[in-house]
Amino acid sequence: MADFTPETFKKELINILDYWEKYAVDRKNGGFYGRVNYDNEGIADAPKAVVITSRILWTYSMAKRLLNNPKYLTLADRAFQDLSIHFIDAKDGGVFWSTEASGKPLEMKKQVYGNAFAMYGLSEYYRATNFPPALERAKDIFHVLEKHAFDPVNGGYREAFARDWSETDDYILSKSPYNKSMNTHLHLVEAYTNLYRVWPDKTLKKQTAAMLEAILDHIVNNETNRMELFFTEKWESKDKVISYGHDVEASWLLYETAEVLKDEKLLKKTRERCIKMATAVSTGLSADGALNYEYDPETKHTKTERSWWVAAEQLVGFYNAYQLTKNKDFKVKAERSWAYIDSKFIDKERGEWFGAVKEDGSPVRGDKVNFWKCPYHNARACAEMWKRLGESQK
Repeated sequence: MADFTPETFKKELINILDYWEKYAVDRKNGGFYGRVNYDNEGIADAPKAVVITSRILWTYSMAKRLLNNPKYLTLADRAFQDLSIHFIDAKDGGVFWSTEASGKPLEMKKQVYGNAFAMYGLSEYYRATNFPPALERAKDIFHVLEKHAFDPVNGGYREAFARDWSETDDYILSKSPYNKSMNTHLHLVEAYTNLYRVWPDKTLKKQTAAMLEAILDHIVNNETNRMELFFTEKWESKDKVISYGHDVEASWLLYETAEVLKDEKLLKKTRERCIKMATAVSTGLSADGALNYEYDPETKHTKTERSWWVAAEQLVGFYNAYQLTKNKDFKVKAERSWAYIDSKFIDKERGEWFGAVKEDGSPVRGDKVNFWKCPYHNARACAEMWKRLGESQK
């Protein structure tokens, strides 16, 4: 089995960071390529997304903070400039969804999911640099979301808006009347949590705690301990599809939020639910130790493709469950997750991780970088494991 040590994860973190420095930097247009193909060729005219730009910003800011290598600050600066100049909407607030390769705005709608990641990246950049404009921009996004996206009647946050924050039916991942989603809330609470680390504002704390409660009460099914995906304004669920990766990711991210808020009652509630979520998600594991992608109980269909981000999140999620329970079965699951990643996902020839692996273990030879393929999940997983295993050895 692959080495399961702090040094192993630190080394892989650096490998990921080095890959993006070597192949993803767009020296013609600035920022980073919107797409890099399987052969590590940057696609010069590929559109760029706020999600990947913000995730790159978060990743290199985190790397600067933990590793203190000046080149990581240079790359974080590059992402910060790209986000600030090309994605932030100075007129209506928030961030655009995408730009052309040149930086010209392309899709100017206000997706709350995209704004969440911009806030996440900006707050991490401030953690690494203490550069005041980064914090101010993150706070601006918080205020505009609270003004336009927060639902004061039913709780939670609406999915998407037009550029000027007026109503829209273009939600990307869903359609009206399902204007609230698990995915947006999971990453918005993650962003609010990171912002609270550097800006302990009372209103921010109140809204973060309320969002965590909404996720636990409305999105996580109390009977199955699995999250449901899409909802109406009044939290009526669309379907019961199980997303194993999101469930295991939430099982540690939600606990992290409760820890940062330091609310003992909420921490106890969240801890109990997160352990149940990690237990429930274990049913999605295959014999090889990898999680399937999703399961639809209505059609009885299992999507067996393995995804790089699911693999990264199950590694942290199962190890977090082990830390909470001391149940060695969870530790074994985490170790097997890493063994699968090491043998199937890490591209030892071209670098980085394959985006997907088939059920038989063969890689899908797709893009190394695109709108959704970024360094955030796998770099974060390696950083988390480096930290957690290092602390366990003290």
